[in-house]
Amino acid sequence: MSQTICLALTGASGLPYGLRLLECLLEAGCRVQLLYSQAAQVVARQELNFELPSRPSEAHTALLARFPTVDGEKLSVYGREEWFAPVASGSNPPDAMVVCPCSMGTLASIAQGLSDNLIERAADVVLKEGRKLVLVPRETPFSAIHLENMLRLTRAGAVILPPSPGFYHHPQSVQDIVDFVVARILDQLRVPHTLMQRWGDDH
Repeated sequence: MSQTICLALTGASGLPYGLRLLECLLEAGCRVQLLYSQAAQVVARQELNFELPSRPSEAHTALLARFPTVDGEKLSVYGREEWFAPVASGSNPPDAMVVCPCSMGTLASIAQGLSDNLIERAADVVLKEGRKLVLVPRETPFSAIHLENMLRLTRAGAVILPPSPGFYHHPQSVQDIVDFVVARILDQLRVPHTLMQRWGDDH
């Protein structure tokens, strides 16, 4: 049985990680519940020249046009205030949630248990229901406030996974670096992939 993964895109730099993760999850047969902030729309335009529409139905169409080989029926897109979405209730939580990229504002809100929008509420649900929450904070350097919020979340059961690429696989392109980070996220979700050769495997 395939997993249901909630994926949230927020306004930190790093949308290439998030969209590549979306593509890989759908290619692996996962059901994906996609959430995104208004700031994520701005970053998508800035970093990828990709217009992520405000209307969930239009965003669904745009994403399937970007990834034409994936199963569109596996992707559900929800608006920021769509409180009747499955992820808003502990009676229907996803198997796991990833916030990628995760802004420091979103991380702080989740750490404080706020639920002012669907992304924050979904993260709160995942934590309280004991499901895996992976946060991919794209910021540098981290302040003491950032680090304290991360520690608070780690103690609550979340996984903090900064997009820190390794270079032992000799990346030849930006895509190779993106895939390294996405591979680490997929490993946390126990989603099989062949994005890169693992450490210690025969060359």
